Amino acid sequence: MTEAVKAILCRKSLADATADYAWQTDPELAHLTATFPLATSLTDYLLEYASHLRHNHLLKRQFAIKTRDGRHIGNCACYGINRAKGEAEIGIMIGDRHYWDKGYGTNAVISLVQYVFNQVNSIRIHLKTLESNKRAQKCFRKCGFTVCGSIVSEGNNFILMELLRSQWQQNKDKYPQSYQLISP
Repeated sequence: MTEAVKAILCRKSLADATADYAWQTDPELAHLTATFPLATSLTDYLLEYASHLRHNHLLKRQFAIKTRDGRHIGNCACYGINRAKGEAEIGIMIGDRHYWDKGYGTNAVISLVQYVFNQVNSIRIHLKTLESNKRAQKCFRKCGFTVCGSIVSEGNNFILMELLRSQWQQNKDKYPQSYQLISP
């Protein structure tokens, strides 16, 4: 695949907080992630955000998704890292609607998958997405994920998807050979 890298995964910084706050308080984005809009002030959010940045968590890696020109358009993470089982869960959100349906999410997921397989050394990546979020499901399928189940949680219907390292390696020619990751 010769598709150019569109999305770059970067270490989260305080400069990302204002956009993150806007996305966390957006009712439509909250609906897509099966959460409620954040109901705290920007000042309180910034204090909590700064504290969170100072405390690295071994079981969670968070990244800002930026365009090649440095515009912060979303976030992604791998979490629930279980080294004994060789598993991790991922999540992604493109918060800036101007970048929806243009390949940025797919590019970010591919970068995150490569990071998890190569740096976290997982053999299985899994995720859940709302049954109604067809855009996310299309993105994940394009990146090689397959449906492995479903669950109902807090009144929401989720589809469970997974990608095994062996599947990824068999199909690696479908994906860019390198990914962009700055300051893990």
